[in-house]
Amino acid sequence: MKIKHLIIAAIAVVVMTGCCSQPKDYGWIKTGLDRAAAQLLWTAEEIADTNKIPRSIWAGYDAELLERQLEKDFETFKDSLRKKAAPELLGKRRLAGVYDWTSGFFPGSLWYAYELTGGEALKEAAVKFTNLLYPVSHYTQTHDLGFMINCSYGNAHRLAPCDTIPEVLVRTADNLCSRFNKEIGCIRSWDFGAWNFPVIIDNMMNLDLLFSASKITGNPYYAQVAVIHANTTMANHFREDMTSYHVVSYNPDGTVEVKQTYQGKADDSAWARGQAWGVYGYTAAYRETGDHRYLDHAVKIADMIMSRVQTEDAIPYWDYNAPAHVDTPRDASAAAVTACGLLELSTLVKSGKKYFDYAEKILMSLSSDAYLAAEGTNEGFVLMHSTGSLPHGSEVDVPLNYADYYYLEGLQRYMALEGVVYADL
Repeated sequence: MKIKHLIIAAIAVVVMTGCCSQPKDYGWIKTGLDRAAAQLLWTAEEIADTNKIPRSIWAGYDAELLERQLEKDFETFKDSLRKKAAPELLGKRRLAGVYDWTSGFFPGSLWYAYELTGGEALKEAAVKFTNLLYPVSHYTQTHDLGFMINCSYGNAHRLAPCDTIPEVLVRTADNLCSRFNKEIGCIRSWDFGAWNFPVIIDNMMNLDLLFSASKITGNPYYAQVAVIHANTTMANHFREDMTSYHVVSYNPDGTVEVKQTYQGKADDSAWARGQAWGVYGYTAAYRETGDHRYLDHAVKIADMIMSRVQTEDAIPYWDYNAPAHVDTPRDASAAAVTACGLLELSTLVKSGKKYFDYAEKILMSLSSDAYLAAEGTNEGFVLMHSTGSLPHGSEVDVPLNYADYYYLEGLQRYMALEGVVYADL
């Protein structure tokens, strides 16, 4: 009888504990979505007649800050700095044409905001700005076609399918494949510089377009190119500690010409956004192929990220090896991409909760006033404090449209996993 009473008492405690536990507060999600929707619609209205895409805010650079962050004398890198914006442009919205590598992110953000809130005005704007990118489907001069078309037309295909979209996606995939070299086993990234055949870690993010094209057409070739590229990158881009080089260039016979950085602190440093591209890209590669080598690789990158990022709010500095000072620039874009990758990874492994919890921390930080812009500010962008390319003095501590895009994608993934619906917030 004594044991029976103890069991009953234990059950009662469990029931009472469950009844008294506080449900999660998702108010931060509503705040994030409401502000994002307002900012995106404001921007769409202001640039309605420009046929341009909002990319960032025009900003200059502080030479002394760059010296401290790169730990180099200004004379050693001054020639690599981008031309400063005209004084009258500083602080104003920076617009880009449809052939800019970032052109797909603004329409993609509109699609995500529409999906999550149901706002019809967001859908109308998403359609308008997606259609602006149609000429990109005939473009071959960049590896960023996945960013440009998959983020715009790809989301349109999910949320407002029509007969013309698959053709755009497949034609763009064909153009991306035209940059593939079978001897090297990679898709060429850049057409500038002294490299023979440069490939950047960012290119992992363009493979989703190829996987989509295989599904649309039933032709395995697109997926095969993606797999070969992922394998070559996995073999050559990563160090023993699982940090990634930014750039690996290849000789014509497929041997490595050089390993270095372009946007990070140094060739042997861990550029923050590059690490985010890696965990996102290999998680997606596993999703599409079921190849456990990709999953194992993604897990190792994720564990490295969580051990290397030392900031209290989990929003990394622009480079993991950057000297940590009070004015060291953060990169909200790297944080948002990381959150997206970790949320998907959390559904694929037994230890998924630690990845989910870390991604949740990132999204909550990005949804705070420290990073989430107030309505009517920030030139219409959603997030503050991203870094484009500090070594070039370009877009340092500014909003970036791809930070906004992956923040909203992160919220979409998080809400789906938590069963959160905007109407209930």
